[in-house]
Amino acid sequence: MPIVPDEPAYGGHQDDDRGAARLSGPLFRDETQQPPYDVRQPPSYDPRTQPSDTSQAQPYGAVPQNPEPMPDVPPPAPAPQKKSAGRDLGAAIGVGVGLGAVIVASLFVVKAVFVGVIAVAVVVGLWELTSRLQERKGIKAPLVPLAVGGAAMVVAGYVRGAEGAWVAMALTALAVLVWRMTEPPEGYLRDVTAGVFAAFYVPFLATFVALMLTADDGAWRVMTFLLLTVVSDTGAYAVGWRFGTHKLAPRISPGKTREGLFGAVSFAMVAGALCMQFLIDDGRWWQGLVLGLAVAASATLGDLGESMIKRDLGIKDMGTLLPGHGGIMDRLDSLLPTAPVVWLMFVLFVGSG
Repeated sequence: MPIVPDEPAYGGHQDDDRGAARLSGPLFRDETQQPPYDVRQPPSYDPRTQPSDTSQAQPYGAVPQNPEPMPDVPPPAPAPQKKSAGRDLGAAIGVGVGLGAVIVASLFVVKAVFVGVIAVAVVVGLWELTSRLQERKGIKAPLVPLAVGGAAMVVAGYVRGAEGAWVAMALTALAVLVWRMTEPPEGYLRDVTAGVFAAFYVPFLATFVALMLTADDGAWRVMTFLLLTVVSDTGAYAVGWRFGTHKLAPRISPGKTREGLFGAVSFAMVAGALCMQFLIDDGRWWQGLVLGLAVAASATLGDLGESMIKRDLGIKDMGTLLPGHGGIMDRLDSLLPTAPVVWLMFVLFVGSG
């Protein structure tokens, strides 16, 4: 509704008695004296006293409008947003350094202790994966046979080689099928399929790390594998965060960019050449270039693969065990598919011994 001013405005040809009424009215708005006329009623229109041109006429009691157009004032520019990593960087660095210290200490002191570290990581990863499957999809992959069989798979790979790992994998899959028979048949096929997938995805792929460790320079092979994977992830993050504009796979992982992939390949190839030349017996720098390229590709695909799983489950992280990182599975996503690739490249370039 139109805005009515506190005091009516008069001017020009208005009646003298109305002007006097206005002058004799209250001096302050707080006073309660009412004017002697009803300000809500507009004066009657008389064509003999009103001007013929009504184009400039204003409704009675309305606030006069400025006929001149106001200049367009551009809205203030939004403040530039600072890029954020999306996680607690300090906690992530602290946890990463702590995990690295445990890995290096166990790897170069007693190899068997490092095998135990792998087995523990496998069991925790299986627990995270099966828990998320049950919470989000109602899939009950049996954890007990998976955990026991997964730990046995890693130990068998270290003690008996690739043959022992395959046998342990087959027995674990059989144990999953039998264990699930103790529950009602509804959802049996779905649950055992998820169980076999979990057995292959986590412990079987991790067994290739134990296979690398069996070589004479096994500790340095495992160290090269870990360094190249970490360097690949770091290169992708650093270059993508600073220069990334073109999305790599927006439907799977919106944060990944083509520029980040270029950074991962570049960093990994340089690190691979250095590691193969100085850390691996009989290694050559050009072999490290090929190894770094393969690691960057497998690590990126592994990260995208777990992103697909998490998107299907509708979650951001697999767990909360590691501050700044998420869960164990969120750190194994690049390592697991990279392990068989690096093991195979080592066998092809310098042999299995």
